[in-house]
Amino acid sequence: MITHRRRAVLLAASLLLTGCGGGAAATPQPRPGATAAGTPATPGTPTPAISVEVAPQGIPGLGTKTLAAVPDDAAQVVVVTGRGRDSPLSTVVLYRRTAAGWQSGEPWPAHNALRGWSDHHRGGDLRSPVGVYGLTDAGGLLRDPGTRLSYDRGTGFTAHGTGFKGESLRGSFDYVIAIDYNREPGTSPLDWTRPLGAERGGGIWLHVDHGGPTHGCVSIAEQHMKELLLTLDPALHPVVVMGDHASLAR
Repeated sequence: MITHRRRAVLLAASLLLTGCGGGAAATPQPRPGATAAGTPATPGTPTPAISVEVAPQGIPGLGTKTLAAVPDDAAQVVVVTGRGRDSPLSTVVLYRRTAAGWQSGEPWPAHNALRGWSDHHRGGDLRSPVGVYGLTDAGGLLRDPGTRLSYDRGTGFTAHGTGFKGESLRGSFDYVIAIDYNREPGTSPLDWTRPLGAERGGGIWLHVDHGGPTHGCVSIAEQHMKELLLTLDPALHPVVVMGDHASLAR
C-alpha cells in the first residue's frame, strides 16, 4: 500500500516535470474528496504548496569568484566559455536578467585565441584574457546596423591576410565590439590607449568569425554579431564574462 507521504512525493515529482516540459501547461484539478493522484484524501490533511522556478537565479557554469566580479547593475551578460585551457574553441551565450532570474539565449559556436586562455594576458601570447569586462563601444567596416552602442565606421576596420589555418581574414572586422580589456572605454575600438601598458596587449574584440583561431579576440558568425549589436543596450550595462570552463567555475 502507498503511504500518504509517498503519494505527496509522487505528486511533487509530477508537477516539477510539468513545469520543466512546458511551464504554462494546466494541472488537472482533483475532484472533491480526492488528491491529484485520484486517491481519497485524509480529512484535515492540507495539500502542500508547490512552486516551480523557471529561470535560474544564477548563470550556469559561473562560480562564486566569477559571479562576484559581475557588476550588480549588469543586466546583460555575454558568457564566452572555452572548451579547454589550451583550446581555441568556445561557445557564446547571451544572458538577460529578469525578475525571475537569468534568461539564456541560444548558444553560438565561437573561436578564441590559438593557444587558449590566460589569467595574465600579454601581447603576442596568442591567448585570450580570462575575466569580466565591459562592452561599451562598437564599430566596423560596414555601416551601423542599428546598435545602441557607440559605433565607429571606417576603413581602419579592413582585415587583410590569412589566419592560422590559411583562411582569409576578409570581412572579419565588418562588425566588432570592443572588449574593455586594457583600453579606454568610451573610445573607438581603434583607439590604442593601453592603461595597463603596451606589454599587456589590447585590441581584444568580439568580431566576425573567419573560420579559425584568433590572436586574442572572440569571433562568432556574422548574423550573430549583428544580433548582438542590435540587442546590447548601454542602459543595461552589458559585460562579457570570458574564459575556459574551469576558470569560469572558480
